[in-house]
Amino acid sequence: MSRNCFLLVVGYDVYLVGGCVRDLILKQTPKDFDIITSAELKEVMKVFSWCEIVGERFPICHVHMDGTIIEVSSFNTATRCKKGVEFSHHTKPPNDCDEKDLLRLMLDPYARVVYDYMGGIEDIRKAKVRTIIPADISFREDCARILRAIRVTARLGFSISKETAHFVKHLSSSVVRLNKGRLLMEIDNMLAYGSGEASLRLLWKFGLLDILLPFQAAYFTHHGFRRRDKRTNMLLSLFSNLDKLLAPNRPCHSSL
Repeated sequence: MSRNCFLLVVGYDVYLVGGCVRDLILKQTPKDFDIITSAELKEVMKVFSWCEIVGERFPICHVHMDGTIIEVSSFNTATRCKKGVEFSHHTKPPNDCDEKDLLRLMLDPYARVVYDYMGGIEDIRKAKVRTIIPADISFREDCARILRAIRVTARLGFSISKETAHFVKHLSSSVVRLNKGRLLMEIDNMLAYGSGEASLRLLWKFGLLDILLPFQAAYFTHHGFRRRDKRTNMLLSLFSNLDKLLAPNRPCHSSL
């Protein structure tokens, strides 16, 4: 019996959330899996022998399993952070569990039911990326969501909704508030998993390349590359060829 199945047996609900649900719907291999449960994080730690609680504002459990890290969050923590009230288990999952998720889809892996509170399935059908709450509020609350929107759009070949795109550009400079380690992680997530060329084009289009990778942005400028340019150049060709060798489950090393 799997460990997340054990959480269910002892009286807690377990759901897959975030990008892995979207990828499964699209029949793609998820880069990783995120789980949310009605169990408290301290209960999660009792079930998994090798895990740790990280994060101060939104604490989650990093569970080490089979050579990977699975992020496990709690409805109780998420709801307290947002509303100051607690969620009691044995009920349907709340519809405000994760505003960082661009689709807010939740999958019950045992009942094989997808909970869609905000039209995430329709967004997938339309190949559209948008924020759950108004984009200006979402990005001001957490500027890392700007980079997440770029990454998801590039990886899936989707387009960004008009409102979301407006505030990606308008608030792009806010990403400098992220610490260096977080920025490096976000850049690696965009470039190392098979969608590097598309990510570079979007970063350039929205003025983020100038902030994150100024030398590469200078190269684009020197060669007269327009923000919406459909042409290619040597740097884009390099990443295009690299992308052919990579996949979400087969990334290149960040040092490359």
